[in-house]
Amino acid sequence: MCADIALLFGAFCLAGWLYLGQSGVAASLLLAQLILPAFLTIALYNGAYGLRALQDWEWAAVRSAMALCLSWAVVLFIAFYTRSANEFSRVAFTLGVLFAALALAWGRAQMRAFVRWRCGASVINELVIDDGGPALDLPGVTTLDAARHGLAPELSDPVALDRIGFVLRHVDRVLVTCPPQRRRAWALLLKGANIEGEVIDDAVIELGARGARQAGGRGLLLVSLGPLELRARAMKRAFDLAVALGALIALAPLLVLVALAVVLEDGGPALFVQRRMGRGNMFFPMYKFRSMAVSGGDRDGARSTGRDDGRVTRVGRLIRRTSIDELPQLINVLLGDMSIVGPRPHAIGSQAGEKLFWEVDDRYWLRHALKPGLTGLAQVRGLRGTTEHESDLANRLDADLEYLHGWSLWRDLRILFATAKVLVHERAY
Repeated sequence: MCADIALLFGAFCLAGWLYLGQSGVAASLLLAQLILPAFLTIALYNGAYGLRALQDWEWAAVRSAMALCLSWAVVLFIAFYTRSANEFSRVAFTLGVLFAALALAWGRAQMRAFVRWRCGASVINELVIDDGGPALDLPGVTTLDAARHGLAPELSDPVALDRIGFVLRHVDRVLVTCPPQRRRAWALLLKGANIEGEVIDDAVIELGARGARQAGGRGLLLVSLGPLELRARAMKRAFDLAVALGALIALAPLLVLVALAVVLEDGGPALFVQRRMGRGNMFFPMYKFRSMAVSGGDRDGARSTGRDDGRVTRVGRLIRRTSIDELPQLINVLLGDMSIVGPRPHAIGSQAGEKLFWEVDDRYWLRHALKPGLTGLAQVRGLRGTTEHESDLANRLDADLEYLHGWSLWRDLRILFATAKVLVHERAY
């Protein structure tokens, strides 16, 4: 904070001197005094001086810049209503704010070395107390053997509690690994130790818990987060509608020609409808251009299409090779069953090796937390085609689960543009 104050005054002095010379320094210092209280107040509330600011200087620089811009607006607002804007130079004020923003960012970048020297690798002082529980190895964290140092959560022994309190006096966070029967004692001890404490319980890993709470006198573990927030869902749906509707209009001549070619080859229907599983583990009818002979249709997808598959027609081989057979799924996107980007929907009979997909990895069902997509992260990485081995599914599943974490519109755009590179693929047959 002291460094920010010094840089703020220095930036305004420089701005005043550059614009008005020596006489502008005093006026600029007055402007710095006006903006400083608002800046510090906002910066304290928006996290510019929190722990994260010590860990991530770029984040801290952005927060400082936000506080500076808001305080600039506050001063201008007050000056407008008090009709005092004519009493100071607008150019000097604007230059001062710009110079201050650059100076604050530079100062936060230079602070990295000071923080490393003062705090070490981590700005949080963490301690692991090993009281006979599962091994816990965390980088940059000190581990203390409870038995060797005579530390035991004896709630009836004030001397034992004093010994533990002495060990924890300069610790920000403590993690305790102990047998299940001693967890409650450690938990009670840590609650009275005025410290952030955690006790190892591997049920969190087993259930994939994301949080915990109490309700109705019971402890509840949060194991799923539900849908995207409303704003994200609205953005993703608007993106889907814009792309799908635009693509259907632009590709209408091609879609008509492909439909005619499919029908004329053997007189069968142009579309093939197959039941797939989508968001929320619910079935929906997925549309494709029919690429196989009518007699070779596989409603459950139990048999993957292989290279030189006799069921595939001549037109079908061309449209599968170029991924044109998937274009009718734009209708699924408009209907809301699918999204432009997401995990690809699989047929319920699909197998990897000799096992059904969900028999290979029980995390398979996690991919249905979002709508299935016309394209996805696995597809742009070239993970498509037959799943002859269990590893073929495992690689796709890893990509799908990676996509589920931290959705953003920009990532969907990147995946959509990257799809153009893999429309024609050696595994598309």
